Amino acid sequence: MPHHDQISPVNKQNPVLVQGAMDVEIETLVDALDNVIEKTFGSWTFWEGQINGYPVVVSRTEIGLANAAAATTLGIEHYKPTFIINQGTAGGHDPKLFRGDIVIGETSFNMGSYKTEHTEKGKGIHPTTWQNFDMTMYLRDNGEVIKHNHFKADPALVQLAMSLSDSYSKGKVVTGVIGTGDEWNRELDRINWFHNTFGTAIEEMETSAAAMVAEAYKIPFVSIRVLSNTDQHGQDFEPQTAIDCQFYVLSVINALIKNL
Repeated sequence: MPHHDQISPVNKQNPVLVQGAMDVEIETLVDALDNVIEKTFGSWTFWEGQINGYPVVVSRTEIGLANAAAATTLGIEHYKPTFIINQGTAGGHDPKLFRGDIVIGETSFNMGSYKTEHTEKGKGIHPTTWQNFDMTMYLRDNGEVIKHNHFKADPALVQLAMSLSDSYSKGKVVTGVIGTGDEWNRELDRINWFHNTFGTAIEEMETSAAAMVAEAYKIPFVSIRVLSNTDQHGQDFEPQTAIDCQFYVLSVINALIKNL
């Protein structure tokens, strides 16, 4: 458990923002809120409330990088959150992980961003030689362009999330690399290529985009993702894993509130 001074919000009146892409990934969180007020900005919906008297906002980001970036920006601009927790389901890459296991993302990156070397017509397509393209993860800091090939989660939030691992009975809780892309990969050779080349534990569609916006605003961020499916072991999508993950996230939020 982090010491009190390791987690220090800028303003204790500002909420924790917790995100999920689909209804099944946020309904348990919304149900846990007291005094709920629902608000929609454009296509993105937020539920304001409290947990143990502390303000918490649940955000349905919708699916994909563009949606996640938009919802995170709206959430920051409207609510000035103290922390951001992105959570939900993911597909397994690491063969040591099974459906129900939780990954606390120490880092995330846009795994769907590539550049290729020039090849002549008729010379074929060679996906395994494609290089991850960090141009899509540039940010400006005081006018200077900063290149990112990944985004790091807040270490104190990672430590806090991991400190509760013994309380989770549905599987293991580990730290790992999250690969984000507007894609759903089921080719095992491709999945293993991602895992072996980039060290990915899981893949999903929102984390790195939310992490990029959080980094731009300098707001502590962590992603907590459950394996809802993994072709490494022939385990198909199971909606209950999304609910189990939300209960774990609620325990993290409660522990976070106690540390504030």
